[in-house]
Amino acid sequence: MTDANSSAHTDAATMKAMSQTEFGGPEVLHEVELPKPKPGPSQILIKVKASGVNPTDWKHRSGPRFLPDPPFVLGWDVSGVVEQVGVGVTLFKPGDEVFGMLPYPFGVGAHAEYAVGPTRAFVEKPHTVDHVQAGALPLVALTAWQALVDTAKIAPGDRVLVHAAAGGVGHVAVQIAKARGAYVIGTASAPKHDVVRGLGADEMIDYREEDFVEAARDIDIAFDTIGGDYQLRSLRTLKPGGIMVSTVPVPAKGLFEEAEALGVRGETILVEADQAGMLEIAALVETGQLRATIAATFPLTDAAKAHETGETNATTGKLVLTME
Repeated sequence: MTDANSSAHTDAATMKAMSQTEFGGPEVLHEVELPKPKPGPSQILIKVKASGVNPTDWKHRSGPRFLPDPPFVLGWDVSGVVEQVGVGVTLFKPGDEVFGMLPYPFGVGAHAEYAVGPTRAFVEKPHTVDHVQAGALPLVALTAWQALVDTAKIAPGDRVLVHAAAGGVGHVAVQIAKARGAYVIGTASAPKHDVVRGLGADEMIDYREEDFVEAARDIDIAFDTIGGDYQLRSLRTLKPGGIMVSTVPVPAKGLFEEAEALGVRGETILVEADQAGMLEIAALVETGQLRATIAATFPLTDAAKAHETGETNATTGKLVLTME
């Protein structure tokens, strides 16, 4: 690994990337020059145009999670242009604009000028949006889709409670739930209510002023992105047979026992790369039913600033790194 400052970025066989050699705060992220990856069989090489920054990025940056110890390049969201295809690839050709999520967690590496991933982790980028919009969506949209549609089997008329409804995953979950015909109740601080209502929420709860357990009743699906006691408390909002799905993979102590006692389900989920899901997401984008709220964009080399911004937990929507 060579410091970018010691090597001019002129060699076409190399690329800029944001990497780290230790766990820590945003300051551990630094620009490096790395070999440009090559696609293997059934893979594509993508010139990255934009890549979302998600809470999982700063969690992996700060300490051990799923990835081995540093050095590594973070980032799972990709929107860009196919540069090269590997042996056996028929779905895409160089020049195609695509978006998708590198396989979570071990396919990481999107916060760079180029990324390699399995062909079937990607789909054609909708022509109705730019790369910033497309690069913001894959991880959060797949998370929401796999929780609401694949796991909870959302149906028209379902009452859906979405926690942190102004957050990266939450604001997308609101839109997916509405697109599936649900009645959506969101939790967020009062200043963010108008934004979430604008995305389709039918009711809003100010979690700072109200106990959502009392305010939300007869819920079919509770969607949690916070974890801990939110998982347990959400169970008590559900009608018999309802389900709570949490994106925090560590279940609260006693979660499953409490769910069984209440006659409901509790599930935790990790997002998976999924071309079928991405096709559904792309269709929602094409029809205008799904869009990312962009809180801010940063050039690749300002990744540390993006992490600092995200860790305030005060943003509405998504943070995105751009490569140009």
